[in-house]
Amino acid sequence: MSDTIVRDTGPLSRRRFLSVTGAAVTLAFGTNLPRGDTAAGSASTVRADPFTLGIASGDPLADGVVLWTRLAPQPLDPMGGMDQRAVPVQWQVARDERFRQVVRSGVATAHPEYRHSVHVDVRGLAPGRQYFYRFRAGSHLSPVGRTRTAPDPRASVGRLRFAFASCQNYPEGFYTAYRHMADEDLDVVFFLGDYIYENAVDALGGARASGTAIPDLFTVAPDTLDLYRLRYSLYKSDPDLQAAHAAFPWIVTWDDHEVEDNYAGDVSKYNTAVDDFIVQRANAYRAFWEHQPLRVPQRPKGPDALLYRRFGFGDLLQVSVLDTRQYRSDQACGDGAKAGCAGAADPARTMPGNVQEEWLLDGMAASHARWNLIAQQTMLVQRKVSLTDPALVSMDAWDGYQASRQRLLDGLVQRETPGVLVLTGDTHTNYAADIKRNFDDETSPTIGVELVGTSISSGGNGEDTNADRQLDLAANPHIKFANQQRGYVSCALDRDQVRADFKVVPFISTPGAPVTVRASFTSLHAQPGLETV
Repeated sequence: MSDTIVRDTGPLSRRRFLSVTGAAVTLAFGTNLPRGDTAAGSASTVRADPFTLGIASGDPLADGVVLWTRLAPQPLDPMGGMDQRAVPVQWQVARDERFRQVVRSGVATAHPEYRHSVHVDVRGLAPGRQYFYRFRAGSHLSPVGRTRTAPDPRASVGRLRFAFASCQNYPEGFYTAYRHMADEDLDVVFFLGDYIYENAVDALGGARASGTAIPDLFTVAPDTLDLYRLRYSLYKSDPDLQAAHAAFPWIVTWDDHEVEDNYAGDVSKYNTAVDDFIVQRANAYRAFWEHQPLRVPQRPKGPDALLYRRFGFGDLLQVSVLDTRQYRSDQACGDGAKAGCAGAADPARTMPGNVQEEWLLDGMAASHARWNLIAQQTMLVQRKVSLTDPALVSMDAWDGYQASRQRLLDGLVQRETPGVLVLTGDTHTNYAADIKRNFDDETSPTIGVELVGTSISSGGNGEDTNADRQLDLAANPHIKFANQQRGYVSCALDRDQVRADFKVVPFISTPGAPVTVRASFTSLHAQPGLETV
């Protein structure tokens, strides 16, 4: 069940709202919202297929899931091809794919203020079972989606299957990996950030050269609400991404590119004035919510959004989903890869923010699950990127927040947290690593394992290995595997072990690539540490 979350408010919170003015703020900070349960208009105004962006489900609980769609008959039009009026959207949930056994149904309102997106928080479902769902707007019927509720919190669960992915830069290649993921038998998918990118997309769609004309608006880095919305429209028009969304419930979080590369809290990478940047962040956060299967508590309030949250899967697994962008301290020593940066060890600096850090550790201490999973963004384990002394390390990852990381690691040990499993994205590289309490001591206890997934498309075709990946292994003995192909990670979890299969495709520059298992690892619950299968 999802937890109640306390917002991490700092001294800037009041100033954010008091110091920002202008017409853009009126929209970004949420005053242009529907008034309560606004009566819906006529669905007859939907004159063409409105389900061009697909459907999705997410954030599964034992008794429910969130269903999502957005009406957009013309997805690359700023208005999506819709009139400025509310539209009723019917929805159904059934036990069978032909909808002969409908168990829940209703009518939601697609509001123009949310660009006709729909978020239905369906409750009253049975735990741990598969369901099918669909929408209707006017005479148009959506594709059928498949979803699954979480097991009962009191249930003894023997096995869980999940996958995780990140980093899907649209112009850098096709989302072939998602097509293969959609063919799997999974209980849930974790998406760990960089759902969209702010870089320019040319008229041919970059490396895709698909023949679909992309409007000139996509050559501009988004900062307004409409420009962010259009990014999601373009990305969600991909059929392979739609297939993976329709096949399983997703639990999503963001990283940096949903707003801007390497931003930190209120600080822009490009030193944009804070008052301007938080308006941009508000626009980005709102567009993210509008296009994901998220509940109302995750809907942004201006530039703030409660994205970190917790889920349970019976007594087998507890999942803590982190937001390591919104509350972090600015990167130390000017960002980038630095050696000997004293600021990286400053105990006053934090990656998740003080409130979220406490929430995470308290939740781990209270967990009765056999395994405890942290779904987050940037690499947790130490990764030296040089053989020098001191070594170069990334200021944007947890290496740039060493005291914050040590508080987390020490807290997990002190709370005797069992079955620690960390899932990570960001690097466009597959890694499998042991989590050491002290990374500078090879004999230090292993307290869990980190699985880092490569990108879906970011970085182009990629390659199996190169000099940088070989250096990763030479400089970091706790890292057991490094690979730079595109793909995703598929995991099987039972009461005694977790198995991770790193699935890769040989190319993404053209569609149709096959998928193979590049490497497989297991880690035992009783004795954490990665072993090659």
